[in-house]
Amino acid sequence: MNQPKVKRRVGKYEVGRTIGEGTFAKVKFARNSETGEPVALKILDKEKVLKHKMAEQIRREVATMKLIKHPNVVRLYEVMGSKTKIFIVLEFVTGGELFDKIVNNGRMREDEARRYFQQLINAVDYCHSRGVYHRDLKPENLLLDAYGNLKVSDFGLSALSQQVRDDGLLHTTCGTPNYVAPEVLNDRGYDGATADLWSCGVILFVLLAGYLPFDDSNLMNLYKKISAAEFTCPPWLSFSAMKLIARILDPNPMTRITIPEILEDEWFKKDYKPPVFDEKEDTNLDDVEAVFKDSEEHHVTEKREEQPAAMNAFDLISMSKGLNLGNLFDIEQGFKKETRFTSKCSANEIIHKIEEAAKPLGFDVHKKNYKLRLENMKAGRKGNLNVATEIFQVAPSLHMVQVRKAKGDTLEFHKFYKNLSTCLEDVVWKTEEDMQETK
Repeated sequence: MNQPKVKRRVGKYEVGRTIGEGTFAKVKFARNSETGEPVALKILDKEKVLKHKMAEQIRREVATMKLIKHPNVVRLYEVMGSKTKIFIVLEFVTGGELFDKIVNNGRMREDEARRYFQQLINAVDYCHSRGVYHRDLKPENLLLDAYGNLKVSDFGLSALSQQVRDDGLLHTTCGTPNYVAPEVLNDRGYDGATADLWSCGVILFVLLAGYLPFDDSNLMNLYKKISAAEFTCPPWLSFSAMKLIARILDPNPMTRITIPEILEDEWFKKDYKPPVFDEKEDTNLDDVEAVFKDSEEHHVTEKREEQPAAMNAFDLISMSKGLNLGNLFDIEQGFKKETRFTSKCSANEIIHKIEEAAKPLGFDVHKKNYKLRLENMKAGRKGNLNVATEIFQVAPSLHMVQVRKAKGDTLEFHKFYKNLSTCLEDVVWKTEEDMQETK
């Protein structure tokens, strides 16, 4: 355990912890070893991409996203390929999700919500003008940079204009039900631009109200509410905000407000500053073509490790919001989808203790290279809760354990973590200060 560790590398990027995952992709924190710049590395499984006939969609999407250089959209820097994987290098955004801000602090004041909404509309308008439709806009896909500016992320479900059928409409039902437009649910074909605008309206409602306009534990009832645009604005909203929300959440896409009309709306226009940016920089798409032609001469080299990843100061800083290390090792970190604790036990002992604690709670445990996946056999509110755990070496005698919700309900994850932390009391490292507090 004392020997120096070699990190996993993909080309010039040092790969670190997992920061997100979806059906087709896993996202890892990485660092450009030449410049020291932090990036997010989206890793797609080639076999899955080909099996679901998504290669052409992803190729076009990646090429388009590489051309998009907007201050409120997460940048796509480059794409690489190996024999089995596609690696998409994205801008790393440090300020967390807009969703966390709402959950932790509740609804926003109108001037604060308006600023985020203006940035969202700027980003969506720009992407639509380039033929890109997001189709899964929700607060979880809206990130904040270190300066508190909005960055739209995860165009993983976006449909490009070339995929529109002969009737001029998109036909794939996707996205998160609470934010999805009625015409998407009705499956009669829909226009990507007007469907995205509906989602923007739901986001604006959530920012101002602190809760969803359409919510029901029964999916059919939820669909009925969305189709009828059955919602009530809270009394604290100004009349002009209510009026704008009503015009966006119009169940008829033909009469729904458009972006040019939103830009002229009195509530929207207050303190509005159009984005100023330079997009003249040349963009080379050779890397995109090479990856999807799958030519071996362009394959990137991958180096792997078989031990817990060592963490340096850079990694620690990257894991703390706003580069503040103050609360990095706190056990209670608010209403989040991940948490961390430190331990002076060996990596194998930590794994054994987590396994011992998780099994009585109804979890199946899958182990690989100092990583564990805990899967609850009983389905919860949003399917089976999956928890990903990874052990990092901070120093020869100190490990940090990251516990992250990979799938399922956030509230259920918090309940699970409280139970787990009770079982792991003798594993978690406590400072003298902590000991004093518990006396």
